[in-house]
Amino acid sequence: MVKLFADSQKGNTMGYIHCCGSLRKTKSFRLSPQGIFVLCELDYLKKCPVCGHTVVQITRIDKDNKISTIRKTNEKARNLFAKVKDKILYAEVNENYLVKQYGKFYLYYNEYGVKKKCYSNLKNLKLGLRTLI
Repeated sequence: MVKLFADSQKGNTMGYIHCCGSLRKTKSFRLSPQGIFVLCELDYLKKCPVCGHTVVQITRIDKDNKISTIRKTNEKARNLFAKVKDKILYAEVNENYLVKQYGKFYLYYNEYGVKKKCYSNLKNLKLGLRTLI
């Protein structure tokens, strides 16, 4: 868990909250650490797509690498978010990865009397296969 926070300082991870049996993407904010805490992070889920709850989770790490979490839902979550809004240092921005675009063209070919589609690898086609005697 501590490794996740070290990676999140670089901006490589995205915040998730477990709600309704699966992980939901959240907005992540870095809070100013207070007292004995070294790192404080706030995850905010405005509305769960399944149950519709608002969820706020604050995760803190102290000097002894002990992790503590505070989790609130609905009205208490909105009140907690309003209370700690002035302590937010910055919002964590996640990197968008470019998804490779694939064409929609398929090369149709006939192999042993069966019509097939070639998706990408033309090297493996066995067109005009001849056997050596």
